[in-house]
Amino acid sequence: MKIKLILPLLLLFTLTGFSQTHEEKREQIKALKISYITTELNLTTAESEKFWPVYNAYEEKVYEIRHDKLRPLFKQLKDGALDKMSEKEARIYLDKFQAADEEQFNLRKKMVSDLRPVIGSVKLIKLKKVEDDFNKKLLEKYKDKDKKD
Repeated sequence: MKIKLILPLLLLFTLTGFSQTHEEKREQIKALKISYITTELNLTTAESEKFWPVYNAYEEKVYEIRHDKLRPLFKQLKDGALDKMSEKEARIYLDKFQAADEEQFNLRKKMVSDLRPVIGSVKLIKLKKVEDDFNKKLLEKYKDKDKKD
């Protein structure tokens, strides 16, 4: 009787782990990033209360740019379009890439100016390093996972 109950539950949890959606993975990574940044920057409770709404809004806008503007461009280039592209089409693509980069840069500038009074310049400089370190660790984790699979 117990085996009949345990087996379907085990199967359900196993399948749930495999069928994790992109959004669930993104939320899981976001939670890890929040914990990592909070710890590494040694944010106080008062700093955290002001820091995270600004930072999360920035991250969401950057995600939108990457997902809505850059992703379709990269997808089109993957389909072999680059080899067949005219100079005029390449200029249009380049302009779109530069516009997206500039938009991300301006968002970063605004985020920095909004957070400077909250956490100070030293922690803002450290934030960039902490973000880079987190991304490296995340990439290493996925590389290791690929080697095991």
